[in-house]
Amino acid sequence: MERYTIKQRVFIIEQYFKNNESLAAAVRKFHTKYGRNSVLTSSTVKRLIEKFRETGSVGDAKHTGRPKTSRSNVNIEAVRESVGDNPGTSIRRRGQELQISRSSLQRILTKDLCLHAYKIQLTQQLKPNDHTQRREFVEWIIEHQQMDADFSSKIILSDEAYFHLDGFVNRQNCRFWGTENPHVIVEKQMHPQRVTVWCGFWAGGIIGPYFFENEAGQAVTVTGARYRYMITQFFLPKLDDIDVANMWFQQDGATCHTARETIQLLHETFPGRVLSRLGDQNWPPRSCDLTPLDFFLWGYLKSQVYVNKPTTTRALKEEIQRCINEIQPHLCKMVMENFDKRVRMCMQSRGGHLPDVLFHK
Repeated sequence: MERYTIKQRVFIIEQYFKNNESLAAAVRKFHTKYGRNSVLTSSTVKRLIEKFRETGSVGDAKHTGRPKTSRSNVNIEAVRESVGDNPGTSIRRRGQELQISRSSLQRILTKDLCLHAYKIQLTQQLKPNDHTQRREFVEWIIEHQQMDADFSSKIILSDEAYFHLDGFVNRQNCRFWGTENPHVIVEKQMHPQRVTVWCGFWAGGIIGPYFFENEAGQAVTVTGARYRYMITQFFLPKLDDIDVANMWFQQDGATCHTARETIQLLHETFPGRVLSRLGDQNWPPRSCDLTPLDFFLWGYLKSQVYVNKPTTTRALKEEIQRCINEIQPHLCKMVMENFDKRVRMCMQSRGGHLPDVLFHK
């Protein structure tokens, strides 16, 4: 009945009684007035007449109880205002406050207001002096980029990371659907086996991996002596096919990296071009958001390495090597372009945390 206006319903009833209570006549008169495309059947006229005789009205009966839908303009605006005041309130609590069902509130948020739920981002806490150091560093980068547009492609960035044999289980995103709780338990070793990986990263590709390990193939702590051994026996030979005349080398401020002997060794290959604490240009501490190995490489590798579930450290190292070999140079170039964006965003935030910077392949 909702498709017919009150005026049309009155017309149908009038024609019904004017034509000796003929259903067919009422339908015919209606089509004559409103057109043949106006769908009206005798059964519809009959229901309308019965309703008129029972209630004395041609209007729709008012629904009692809960309305058919809660996605009214009033509720949409109430939700919009609520989200503006408290964007972090859960759907359940917001629904209770606004007296809107969870399903209707979900539709209002996603379909009517086109909102998305985002998780908070955890990052290292910056200390008071970090903002100044980060700002000075990005200013230095931008100054060199103004003189050489390809400056960022002439930086080799380096870092180490741990890869544990048992991988990791993200309990926040891991769900098991069923009629009963399966009580799934994932056993983890108290001290799981791991490998310590070093890589160099630049616009031309990846140098590495190098595994810090003893003669038995077990991971060892990175010390100054072991780090220098890696530089002389692994890293420097890898540079034979790279023109390092204008290249810079970056490392973080770990003690094993900044020993006097280590800095002197690096200066032999990169004279006046070492980015590091105690180097030629300071690398700001707690700046994982500016290091391609942290904001891209390690996370990308771990998402790929554990797919085949390696069960031995040897298999784990083979997976790391395989995944690195599959990374194409053009992807490394795109990562460094993203590094340039992060530098500019860090400048805009005056050395603070970066806003929502995304990396796209």
